[in-house]
Amino acid sequence: HLLIFLNIDKNYLQEVALNPVRILKNDAQEEKGEIARLSSFVGAIAIGDLVKSTLGPKGMDKILVSHGRNAGEVMVTNDGATILKAVGVDNPAAKILVDMSKVQDDEVGDGTTSVTVLAAELLREAEKMVECKLHPQTIIAGWRQAVNVARDALLSVAQDNSNNVEKFRNDLMNIARTTLSSKILSQHKEHFAKLAVDAILRLRGSGELNAIQIIKKQGGTLKDSFLEEGFLLDKKPGVHQPKRVENAIILIANTPMDTDKIKVFGSQVKVDSMAKIADLEITEKEKMKDKVQKILAHNCNVFINRQLIYNYPEQLFADAGIMAIEHADFDGIERLALVTGGEIVSTFDHPELVKFGHCKVIEQVMIGEDTLLRFSGVKLGEACSIVIRGATQQIIDEADRSLHDALCVLMSTVRESKTVYGGGCSEALMASAIQARAASTPGKEAIAMEAFAKALMQLPTIIADNAGYDSAQLVSELKAAHVQGHHTMGLDMERNSIGCMKELGITESYAVKRQVLVSAAEAAEMILRVDNIIKCAPRKRIPDRGFC
Repeated sequence: HLLIFLNIDKNYLQEVALNPVRILKNDAQEEKGEIARLSSFVGAIAIGDLVKSTLGPKGMDKILVSHGRNAGEVMVTNDGATILKAVGVDNPAAKILVDMSKVQDDEVGDGTTSVTVLAAELLREAEKMVECKLHPQTIIAGWRQAVNVARDALLSVAQDNSNNVEKFRNDLMNIARTTLSSKILSQHKEHFAKLAVDAILRLRGSGELNAIQIIKKQGGTLKDSFLEEGFLLDKKPGVHQPKRVENAIILIANTPMDTDKIKVFGSQVKVDSMAKIADLEITEKEKMKDKVQKILAHNCNVFINRQLIYNYPEQLFADAGIMAIEHADFDGIERLALVTGGEIVSTFDHPELVKFGHCKVIEQVMIGEDTLLRFSGVKLGEACSIVIRGATQQIIDEADRSLHDALCVLMSTVRESKTVYGGGCSEALMASAIQARAASTPGKEAIAMEAFAKALMQLPTIIADNAGYDSAQLVSELKAAHVQGHHTMGLDMERNSIGCMKELGITESYAVKRQVLVSAAEAAEMILRVDNIIKCAPRKRIPDRGFC
């Protein structure tokens, strides 16, 4: 009986091996165990290798050429989040890193390349450890200890000069210079650092970053960019309307002012004579006149509308001596309502409930060949506009992205005023602390901690490589300096040596460094946990049976 049972079992196993039971649909794909993990590692490491050449003050740029609707549009950038957003990725692990860089950009504005490269380097080290039969959960346990040690080490050297106005302004200038040194604005970093710091300090800690408007105008050079107090609107007043208004009372609206046509979709009007068409036009004209009279009853002297203002209402406003501005762009009108202290309205039956905007003077100014409206003495005193000039649209767009990064980092520093030193100094400090803790940690977690320290040291290595310097020599000198207790030493990229970051003024925001460390570790941990990738079967198109 036992022989018969074994024989049946053997036959059954052979049949199952030849015809395995399928759980998933026919076109679905599944990767298990080591294959799935390897697939994740390869995708994430490839994304890190894509952006790591843009890291540091000597990093290179990428040209992104779009296809489809905006075919042929060219973008030149070295911003990690912008590059990854534009590159379509199919690998799930790569998508995790792309999302992580977006979060870093939204959270603190800078460090998008650093966080992607660090996560990729952590996974590169994890791949080696997995090959040595170290279990992923052991690696994760070691990494978590390493993150805690690194965060404590970073916090221990963080400085806070927010109580001293002069020192804090100097810190903000150093942070702005350091942030801009890896961007297209590096040649004019002193000029743009001053613009960014002046704009942020005008906010007086309110955190209302929308009060800073960036206007891009082709022409001139980057050095011609300037900070304009108040608010600039890239529009013109209507024909025969006042070009300058003092003590402006502004009514901000989002309402149609073009009702010289029937606006009910699909409607038809049938008439039996041309006279009745004239009657219709007169009725619509009277309707528009009544609407304008309601607006004039608010006793405002400036009317700004989100939508178009047609000729007839424009003429009525001109007759009343009102400055009427049409088609103010949506961001512009939202920001205008914020800085003038008004609210956007769409009905005009209750003037007593309307909140008007106020400013001292509205006048026209020329920037290059364009005429803009300047709102001076606005209610929100911290409002300002930064006008970026440049030779080409690509340069201006990249300058805008770079300046936005600097403004976001400075805003993060104003909220959390701690600062740390850059130039690879913070990474070397954290790596040194982790190595010291790993030496006294028993068990396999120590191997993972050492690997984490090695991944951190890859950041200064890549920064040196991108400049064409001897990274092995510089990084070994940097490690030795930190082991000897010189915790302000980092890479001096101008002299091809290590130097004191305190003397060189290379400062970074503590919030940015902490976010890079935590985000990269969490993303790498998530990818390392994966042991199965299931791709769903694509939905099949049902052929049209009408054309068989």
